[in-house]
Amino acid sequence: MNDLARCDMAEAVEDAFRYGRIVLATTTYNAEIFPFMREFINHLTERNFQNKTIALIENGSWAPRAAKIMREMLSECKNITFTDTTARIMSALSDESEAQIEKLADELCMDYLAQHDETADKNDMTALFRIGYGLYVVTSNDGKCDNGLIVNTVSQVTDSPNRVAVTINKRNYSHDVIKETGVMNVNCLSVEAPFSVFESFGFRSGRDVDKFADCKPLRSDNGLVFLPKYINAMMSLKVEQYLDLGSHGMFICSVTEARVLSDKETMTYTYYQQNVKPKPATEGKKGFVCKVCGYVYEGDELPEDYICPLCKHGAADFEPI
Repeated sequence: MNDLARCDMAEAVEDAFRYGRIVLATTTYNAEIFPFMREFINHLTERNFQNKTIALIENGSWAPRAAKIMREMLSECKNITFTDTTARIMSALSDESEAQIEKLADELCMDYLAQHDETADKNDMTALFRIGYGLYVVTSNDGKCDNGLIVNTVSQVTDSPNRVAVTINKRNYSHDVIKETGVMNVNCLSVEAPFSVFESFGFRSGRDVDKFADCKPLRSDNGLVFLPKYINAMMSLKVEQYLDLGSHGMFICSVTEARVLSDKETMTYTYYQQNVKPKPATEGKKGFVCKVCGYVYEGDELPEDYICPLCKHGAADFEPI
């Protein structure tokens, strides 16, 4: 820790280049930042400061703006990563600002704690949420009606020959249809897809509604439908092997037809969460919210075997409000 108003400025600058992560904390001063902090940052930018992670703490009596100024001063430095959390102190520590500092510390120390056996949480199953997923509409036909559902578990498993694995929850009607017919189409959703696509194919069951009633779909050579828009590619699949995985079934398939329809990027689960899914109405509620569809379960505890009534995802996809 260096107190810039009292320490040797050269030593402080030396430390800044020595360490990979730095917390800069200062007050708002005459609508600017405290002069010693400005001098310190100028020393850094003049010396090609780069490749660092920086956290910011600002203080002010009524309108702190120190963090904004420090960020702007460092904006020309290369490969500077700012933490997601910025701590704001209004003259003195409060419960809110103390919580921000704790969150800031957790963010800076997360990988360090996880790398060491004595501090690591070795049973943190939220690691599963870091697996990258795309989002797809899988279409099928039961002999009477076309059907479709949203899945996020489609992957190529071999290339000689080409094999694609599609995993579907057994609760979904499409699981039974595909197991019976042995064919499906995978529609790769693009970032153009609106939330209405997820409402139509993700929150309603083909047992109850015709999901294509308001749509004029196209058909591939296997006779199944594929979406006329909001996709960048489609693949027709033939089931070669089925694996029973308990709550889900995995279909190992060969590719019988493949078309690329646009150059738009594939919709990922992360993109959906950040840019497509509406923010859930959780204000004033206590309980848990589904990270997939936004359904709110009100209660003190969420049962381990709870299934979302809208999107059919399990308790692992809920987070506390």
